Amino acid sequence: MQIGSEILELARARGAATIFVVGIGRDVGKTTALRAIYAAAAARGVRTGLASIGRDGDGSQAGGARPKPRLWLAPQTTFVTAAGALPRTPAAEIVGLSASISPAGRLLYARVRMPGYYELVGPPTASGVREIVDGLRALGELVIVDGAVDRVAALAGSNGAIVVSCGAAAAGTMAEAVDDVAALVARLCVAPFDPDAPAIHLEGALTDAQAAAFVAADERRQIVVRDPTQIVVRGRAGSRALALLTVRCRRPLTVVAATVASIAAERSFEPREFAEAVARATNLPTFDVYAGTRAA
Repeated sequence: MQIGSEILELARARGAATIFVVGIGRDVGKTTALRAIYAAAAARGVRTGLASIGRDGDGSQAGGARPKPRLWLAPQTTFVTAAGALPRTPAAEIVGLSASISPAGRLLYARVRMPGYYELVGPPTASGVREIVDGLRALGELVIVDGAVDRVAALAGSNGAIVVSCGAAAAGTMAEAVDDVAALVARLCVAPFDPDAPAIHLEGALTDAQAAAFVAADERRQIVVRDPTQIVVRGRAGSRALALLTVRCRRPLTVVAATVASIAAERSFEPREFAEAVARATNLPTFDVYAGTRAA
């Protein structure tokens, strides 16, 4: 898919060796975006590693959530899965064991020998995410992760890029979906703090209630969190708070693109209007992963 090549170029232009695809909820096109980026990398002969991680609300593999769809993988692709999910056929070579244990069993690193459909299974902990990202980096040139927003801290301060997916499945209206993705991008794009300027350093997360209190107090100092995943404000109110406050972080992240999925079982949005609204709200290159188009 052409959009896969464009997103890959955006990430590599920023020096990214890891790409996380995250979303505002389930069924918003994350896996489709990952497939497109992976296909572009495979077509260029880039040695690629794949992983899938998640938690409830963002494509979780735990707690009874629907399993991720299997992916068609080409030879020499490395991936992380559970021992019990590795198929007898087609052939894959086990190249390493992870220290992490998932609900589906011990995790391992495998390399595709014969093309076919394979299931990705990821770790349940943040430390496990860091381990498998580092492990896959050691085995190839590029790592692509179908991930969860609260796990992208594994990229903080590194040469990693984030693609944010949004869709009709995760919001009641198009305006709500646009507000949600705009707020998510705003908090993921928080700038690094200035050590020479006055600051309030938070030990934990910046919540909606805390942000509202800082706004009410007309706080002008930097509000500093560890990394953007510690900013848990949501929607239009969250975007307003981030616009009024000087929120900064110690370990920044890099967001390079957004993708949209305009059709869901419950509702659909006008595709071009949706993509263009997301592009305006996020100021990011925005792609429709199903139509294979880029917003003007």
